[in-house]
This record gives sequence, structure tokens and C-alpha cells, in this order.
Amino acid sequence: MASIVSETVPKFTAEALKSAAKQSERCHIVPIRLRRAIKKYLREQEEPHMKRKVLRLSESFSQIKEVNLMLPTSTSKELFEDPLKSVDCSQRWKIKSAYGDVGLKYRDDETLAYVASRMPAVYSALYRVLSEVRRRLPGFSPAKVLDFGAGTGSAFWAVREVWPRSLSRINLVEPSQSMQRAGQSLIKGLKSLPLIQSYGSIQALSQDVKKSDRQHDLVIASYVLGEIPSLKDRITVVRQLWEQTGDVLVLVEPGTPQGSNIISQMRSHILWMEKRRSRKLEGVSGKDSKALTTLKNGVYIVAPCPHDGRCPLDNTGKYCHFVQRLQRTSSQRAYKRSKGEPLRGFEDEKFCFIAFRRGERPREPWPLDNMKFETLKEQHARRNPEDLEIDYEDQFISEDEDIEDEVDHVTYDSDATETDAVTENDDWEEEGEERTHADLGGGWGRIIYSPLRRGKRIEMDVCRSINQEGSEGSFERIVITKSKNPTLHHQARRSLWGDLWPF
Repeated sequence: MASIVSETVPKFTAEALKSAAKQSERCHIVPIRLRRAIKKYLREQEEPHMKRKVLRLSESFSQIKEVNLMLPTSTSKELFEDPLKSVDCSQRWKIKSAYGDVGLKYRDDETLAYVASRMPAVYSALYRVLSEVRRRLPGFSPAKVLDFGAGTGSAFWAVREVWPRSLSRINLVEPSQSMQRAGQSLIKGLKSLPLIQSYGSIQALSQDVKKSDRQHDLVIASYVLGEIPSLKDRITVVRQLWEQTGDVLVLVEPGTPQGSNIISQMRSHILWMEKRRSRKLEGVSGKDSKALTTLKNGVYIVAPCPHDGRCPLDNTGKYCHFVQRLQRTSSQRAYKRSKGEPLRGFEDEKFCFIAFRRGERPREPWPLDNMKFETLKEQHARRNPEDLEIDYEDQFISEDEDIEDEVDHVTYDSDATETDAVTENDDWEEEGEERTHADLGGGWGRIIYSPLRRGKRIEMDVCRSINQEGSEGSFERIVITKSKNPTLHHQARRSLWGDLWPF
């Protein structure tokens, strides 16, 4: 049995639990201002054979995936055992006209196809990721942002939607002139734009900006590391991005085994690098110590991992990824092929991501019961494998009535709304803050994969921390039954892939 809640610790109502745990969104509707910008841009280009261009772009992404699959396993093993050994002898990553040797050059026709077919989906994934960063870090409000591999500006649009009032400057790193031109065209006519500077490489950015001004509150690299075929160069790039990060670094890749592998490698390297830096700090003093402490000491993972330890999915054959459903825009419905069948009104964008923050992981009371963690570990050790139900019912304020399952009603509006007319609601508006948020040090787990609903029994695969410091993690299946835990069952029934789960 769980311990009795202290009177000084507020009880979690079902509504508060739902608010804190909710991280996913059933179906995202691309904002009308972006749909309008895309439609206007495509109309101005007047390019024929768009379906053929979209198909060629898709084939190019498949070729990059094949290159990633050919990376030798021995190289990966060497980097995990001693990451700096290979990095020190590798050349600095230099962009000419493409990412790496095989990355896309993004000529005008490829850029056009990207805007028509991929930009809405990439934007939706980034909006989902950055929205979670905002929910988990309610005090974080970035003023200066670096977008590496900016493309046509998907990350810029997402940042403006999530933090509409905070952004004062954004530096874009994008080697393709065609992509840069498209991004500039898409933001024409927007009000209250921040200062925007475009660069062809990180080196160009470093040469143009004073060393004291190179720290960014938020650094984003989305859907770009997979276009760099060399694993050594990827690590070099991520090290450069981390040097430019004053607070939060976000990496996003496609939700494929290759994308997950890239995120896992970068996760391991940054955690290893900061541990090494911390050990150096312990052994130095005076002027040397000041040089090493220009940035916050330490690093922890904001999302999706609930811990900073070794990934429990390693060597399991599974990979960590998530999905964001989005309503297809008119351009996607017009130019994507459907193999002879009617094209659905929505599509699912699978993605992998990780968000780092400089500093030490905060220590917060664990949710629900504030029990000592050793007691929680003992309870887990004593349970029977056949009976995985976790009895926390005494920690909730009971509800008199059970609520019906929520139905996901999605309305696909007509494209008549995608007009060029300026409306009174064009200005970005700050979303209301959530009343309850999940503390980063509070012991919340992450639901990996879709929960399985079997009658009155719900099974969820949860990645969680196994110590209060967040230095180790585990992956296990949790079973919730309505008979033993009606309130938790009520919450589990509404939980989605990617949501948080309390212990």
C-alpha cells in the first residue's frame, strides 16, 4: 500500500493529473497564416509537373537513408568508447553547397517540392516538440535563437507560435540559397518580425558575431543531422551547436530507426562530454577554473527522456520515436500521390527528438504521494510479475462519476479560409499557461508507443527514472485495471503515445 499523503502536500485531482501529464496533440491544424503563406508562394512560382518534383524529392530522402544504413558499425562502436578520439582527427565541418558529400543541394525545384509537401509536417513536429519544452520549462522564454539547417523556416514559424512575444533575434544557418530565398518569401508581410540574420555555415556565423554574443537561449537542429553522412562530422557539428547554446538545445530527426540512432548517439556524446567537463572542473582552480565556467556546469535532458542515464531501449530491437498527426494542407492534398486511392485528409509525421538544458537537474517532490524513494523501490521489488497493477488510488481525490471516453472529433476545414486577405487576428497571441505542469525532477515517466486498451485493462510501455537523481532509467510495461485503480484507469484511458505518466 502507498503511504498516506502529508497534509502539506497537495493531492492530485484527476483534472490536475491530466493537465500535467498531457504532452501530445491528437491532430494538429497548421495555422492559417502559414497555410496562406505556402499557398501564395506556390502560386507565385507557377511551376509545372509538381507531383513529379514531389516524388523525386521523396526518392532523394530515401537515398540519404540508404547512405546512413551503410555507416560501418565499427565506427559507431569506436565513437561510443572514446568519442573525442575520432572527433579530434576529423576535419571541421565545412558547407559548400550541400550538407556533407551526399546531402541534398536543394535546387529551386526541390525547394518548391519541399514547401509543398514537407514543410507543414516538419512544422507540426517542431511545434509539438517546442510546445513540450515550454510546458516543462514554464519559466523559459527564448529571446535569441539559432536555427541550424533552417531550410524554409519551419522552426522559425514554430518558435513564433510557441513563444510569440519573446523572440528578438534569430540566426539562421542554411547553405542553400534557394531555401533561404523561399524562407524569406514565406515571411513577407508578417508583422513584428525579430531581427533575422542568415548564414551559410556555423563558421560564417562565428566570424560575423562577437564571441560574447554567440550564446543563444535556444538552439535548434531539425531534420538536418541525417543529411550529414559522416558520423564524425555529425558529432563535430553537434559540439559546435552545443558551444553556441546558452540554455536549451533541441535536436529533431525523422522517426525512423536511423533517425533514432542519430539522436541516441548525440545524446550519449553530449552527456559524456559534460561529465568529462565536470571532472575537469573538479581538478582545476583559479584562472583555469574561470575559463571553464563561462557556461553553466552540467546538463540534463528536458524531454523526452525522464532520466540522464543509458537508454534502456539499447540492444532491445526497439527505438524511441513519436508521432504527430496533422491535417493536410491544400498543397499536400494537391501534389502528394495516393497510389490510386483517395488521399486521406490527414497524415502522421513520425519523429525523434531530444532537448538538453545546461545546469543541474532540479530536485522536486515526486508526484502523488511524496513518499521516500527507497520505499517506492521496495514496493516495486516486492510485487509479483503476474500482478503489475500499481495501487495509488488512495492518493487521489475520488470522483463520484466515471466520465465517458473522449472522442477525437477532427474537422477538416475547407481551403476557402486560406486567403490572402489580412484579418484582425493575424498577430500571434500567447497561449494560456497550463495550471499544472510536470516537474522535471518529479519522477514522471514517458509513455513510449501507443497504449493497448483491452476492455477494462490498459497496458502502457513506460520509460522512467529508477532513482531520484535521474541518473538511471528503465523501460517496463505497466498495467492499469479499472477494478483496482479506477481513477488511474480513467487517466490511462485518455493517455496517448508521448504523454507523461506518474508513478
